[in-house]
Amino acid sequence: MGTFQKGSKKLLNAWAFYDWANSVYTLTIASSIFPIFYSALFLSEIKRVEAFGYEFKSTALITFVTAFTFLVVAVLSPILSGIADYVGNKMNFMKFFCYVGSAGCIGLYWFSLDHIHISLLFYFMGLIGYWGSLVFYNSYLPDIAFKEQQDKVSAKGFSLGYVGSVILLLINLGMVMSQEDGADKMQMMKYSFVMVGVWWALFSQYTFNVLPKGVSKGHKVTKAILFNGFRELNQVWLQLKENLRLKRYLYAFFVFSMAVQTIMLVAVYFGEEEIDWGSNEAKTTGLIVSILVIQIVAVFGAVLTSRASSKFGNIKTLIAVNFIWMSLCFYGYFIETPIQFYITATMVGFVMGGIQSLARSTYSKFLPETEDTTSYFSFYDVAEKIGIVIGMLIYGFIDQITGSMRNSILFLFIFFLIGIMLLFRVPKLQTSG
Repeated sequence: MGTFQKGSKKLLNAWAFYDWANSVYTLTIASSIFPIFYSALFLSEIKRVEAFGYEFKSTALITFVTAFTFLVVAVLSPILSGIADYVGNKMNFMKFFCYVGSAGCIGLYWFSLDHIHISLLFYFMGLIGYWGSLVFYNSYLPDIAFKEQQDKVSAKGFSLGYVGSVILLLINLGMVMSQEDGADKMQMMKYSFVMVGVWWALFSQYTFNVLPKGVSKGHKVTKAILFNGFRELNQVWLQLKENLRLKRYLYAFFVFSMAVQTIMLVAVYFGEEEIDWGSNEAKTTGLIVSILVIQIVAVFGAVLTSRASSKFGNIKTLIAVNFIWMSLCFYGYFIETPIQFYITATMVGFVMGGIQSLARSTYSKFLPETEDTTSYFSFYDVAEKIGIVIGMLIYGFIDQITGSMRNSILFLFIFFLIGIMLLFRVPKLQTSG
């Protein structure tokens, strides 16, 4: 297999299907069931944990581990993609990260505070497996689809991922809610982690079988090749200095994306710790319902944002969306009841779907025509990851020092404010947008 023509329907479908396989990780592990499980391990009000020779607040610890993982991904991505392009074995790298991530999810079954270091290693494996495999997955797009097909097949992947992950989350939610006892609920959550790992590895097989393996070029990897990716990023950085619009837009993107990604990664931990749900039962149900609300509303948000951008232009729409995010940080500081959390979750979903798709397409619009787009997007991805590292570290640090995630959320208000100011400085395009 793997001999289909570029642009063929079978090839495009096989590529998009990997989203169906791996999106269950982001929804169940990153966003919903694992954060609830992790928080439930701390039964007392004092949520402290000993790790790496220090005592951490529980939420701060997971925030720091997440930041560290994204730092590793940001450093590894340019090295690995440089090697894969040179040696011609993209598929091997994609498989490796897929299986590491899958094994990490299954390993979460044994997550416990008594063995915190090995437990965090499994969490780290899941996270690095997901983002690592994504580097190679995204780089396949120009290989398998012609330019005019890329937007459509990319959207198809997003839709498949959304449907697949919601299906599995509903199954997992049914399993958790079918139990009365707290310990039995926890057990069902553990089974959910195993199901995510198996689903991810199993459904990836179709993609792996159909996508081209990459022709082995028989090249030896030298020290120069290792740093090829960084050289390319440096070239992009030098070219940015001559492209004022793109450079200013990237500054703005770096700042507001830092805050957006941080909120998305910590939302459930915040809801678990800061909202008065009344009972553990209500808490578990409430948090998972919030996640589903965010997912559903995000689809409408993406459509409405895209319509707004075609009417008012990308930058004006981004400024408006950032204003909404900024208001949410302010409102988030005061919320205490489940109904307030649901309102916030609905608004987060609305602006979450929109800001991500619009940020990427705006960057794409501003790119110079003749340049190598892969290097530019690699630069964009690394900037986004480093932004996440800084955002998560600041968030975790404030949470650890002050003992409240409310202060951290309020502080993110500043990032959106700076992002808006920077967006106002982006020179206007001659055409629309």
